[in-house]
Amino acid sequence: MEPVLLSPGIGDNRATATLYYGQDVRDTLRTLPEASVHTVCTSPPYFGLRDYGKDGQIGLEATPDKFVTALVEVFREVKRVLRDDGTLWLNLGDSYSSNPATGKKIGGESYRGSDTATLNTDQQCRVAFRGDGVKAKDLIGIPWRVAFALQADGWYLRQDIVWAKPNPMPESVTDRCTKAHEYVFLFAHPDSGGKYYYDADAIREPHSEHALAALARGSRLSDKVCVPTGGHFAKAWNPQFKKGHSNYFDADGNRTVNPLGRNRRSVWSVPTAPYQGAHFATWPPELVRPMVLAGCPVEGTVLDPFSGSATTGMVALQEGRNYIGCDLNPDYLPLAERRVREEPAPVDIEAQDEGDALDLFSDG
Repeated sequence: MEPVLLSPGIGDNRATATLYYGQDVRDTLRTLPEASVHTVCTSPPYFGLRDYGKDGQIGLEATPDKFVTALVEVFREVKRVLRDDGTLWLNLGDSYSSNPATGKKIGGESYRGSDTATLNTDQQCRVAFRGDGVKAKDLIGIPWRVAFALQADGWYLRQDIVWAKPNPMPESVTDRCTKAHEYVFLFAHPDSGGKYYYDADAIREPHSEHALAALARGSRLSDKVCVPTGGHFAKAWNPQFKKGHSNYFDADGNRTVNPLGRNRRSVWSVPTAPYQGAHFATWPPELVRPMVLAGCPVEGTVLDPFSGSATTGMVALQEGRNYIGCDLNPDYLPLAERRVREEPAPVDIEAQDEGDALDLFSDG
């Protein structure tokens, strides 16, 4: 399959985007050079969410275990093309099991249909099955099933990041809270030994008002601080901040703060931001941006094996990183090309109305 190469990148940078659409991602990854990617930022299809009408699609497996197995196979191919010091940032939403008695056949399996409208030709669906210890109305726990499976396959599970949504999708439920978060998992390459590229300074956040107020009061050390010296701890003033820390004390013992900000916290509050023109969910650019900045150096390469509308690619090029995007569905290629170029979506792709959005976490 011949890729689509978009060059140069956005603005004056020389970054390029290479798009492989219309082929199983596992087959595409096998054609890419070994250790050629610095970081992977991706959001695979959610389990049981939608039938995209393509043979070999991931997400319509008969059971959670089969879905997890399919993703583990994909990320085994990712491991080969990712540098040993590379990272994987993986966003996954969860699903609820529904009552099979209300299900219907989609892609050869039984699913309960969405109460909302079908968007274009992509059929929304909701999982309805028995087995694997999952009962009707159970939260299946897909994100953690995948995370633990990748950990067992050798990946270093470094962190679970909570994507908190200030504008979550309304839900018609009365026996639990409205779902307002998803997970982003940070993994390090299985061959990294737990040491990998991570630019903490690139994604620091503003200091809290409490920390700044304490600084304004002129806080001092009441005693000397212990700092590591030659592998041992010694009592000495620390004239420089330790890498990764948000504050330090100067040579006179006065408390100060890192001028770049504090170390980023693990709860990211980012509103959903649909791309007008996409008829499927797209993750917001500001959710992807810290992944790209922390995980990939300038002029490095970012991979998204489930590229979709190429939001990851747009952010990568904006930040001067190269991009490789893969997707099974060739119909999304025009949308991805325009997204990478920061152009409006094709006029023949209808915008998603709020009323057409899937109540993903409904468990009725």
